[in-house]
Amino acid sequence: MTSAALAYVGYGLATLGPGIGIGIMVGKTQEGTARQPEVAGRLFTNMIIGAGMVEALALIGFVIPFVVK
Repeated sequence: MTSAALAYVGYGLATLGPGIGIGIMVGKTQEGTARQPEVAGRLFTNMIIGAGMVEALALIGFVIPFVVK
């Protein structure tokens, strides 16, 4: 395998965690909204902030293999 191919495999593995994390986060936000619709706005805001942080981890996982090689 070339180093570029290994970098892509590494990125694929690095996206597993954030993908699972965002899925769980969105699911729990939907559960919270179903249970207490009056706090839906606050839940959505917190979910978006959390999703941004999780996506930052995915972007770091994308950049690191290229920096290391």
